[in-house]
Amino acid sequence: MTTETIPVAGEVSADTLDTVAELLRGKRAAVLTGAGLSTDSGIPDYRGKGAPVRTPMNYQTFIDDPRARVRYWAGSHLGWRRFRAAAPNLGHRSLVALEAGGVISGVITQNVDGLHTRAGSRHVVDLHGSMDLVVCLSCGQAFDRESIAARLEADNPSLRRPDSARLAPDGDADVTDLTGFVIPACTVCGGMLKPNVVFFGELVPTVKFVEATALVAGAQALIIAGSSLAVNSGIRLLEQARRRKLPIIVINRGVTKGDARALVKLEAGTSEVLSGLAQRLAG
Repeated sequence: MTTETIPVAGEVSADTLDTVAELLRGKRAAVLTGAGLSTDSGIPDYRGKGAPVRTPMNYQTFIDDPRARVRYWAGSHLGWRRFRAAAPNLGHRSLVALEAGGVISGVITQNVDGLHTRAGSRHVVDLHGSMDLVVCLSCGQAFDRESIAARLEADNPSLRRPDSARLAPDGDADVTDLTGFVIPACTVCGGMLKPNVVFFGELVPTVKFVEATALVAGAQALIIAGSSLAVNSGIRLLEQARRRKLPIIVINRGVTKGDARALVKLEAGTSEVLSGLAQRLAG
């Protein structure tokens, strides 16, 4: 499939949006989203221009290193509080309109911020989990994040000052003072708790990937919005669409690993492009 890279400087032109809309017209598309979709909600991107260099939590480190686990829980709590304060942006709302108009069949997201669901999208596959749930690694008991947050703040009063932390796209935040910090344990068995998100070094749950592949298998096009496709799960879904010769539209500021396999690559913001497509296809 030949790639047609459409250069965009500033706002996307009406002609460009018309061209992309015609490629999608009459088709049901699946959508894969990444951190670039949430930047307009104030949540930073991992790999976008100007993103700070950081090392997200590794699963084995979380399990083996008590101090790393304390640091993660402190940062994760502050990051989650700020996630909850973020609101869905125009890109999220445009996807809701496209779904309601029958243009897209659902959203597969690599984000853990829950903004698609809060915006009103009905068919969402949280490929990497969601910060709103906490699970026990011993007995499997699940807890609402709000109940865990209340325990954390009761045991660690310093967490009530969230503005001092720098937010990261996985819901973590940088915290330096961990003296005397108390982390929560499972109230059922006393086991280790972990936010229900996929850490580096951890596999995407099989059931989630099956749901994602089913969405792509039933689609007639694939839109990738705000993802650099640096994570293997995204590339696998892209390859599934490519093998079926589906039209692939990539919307992202910056290079992605899918650029050479896309029919169209838009070097543009996700909000402006998705809102333009919603006006043309779901209006």
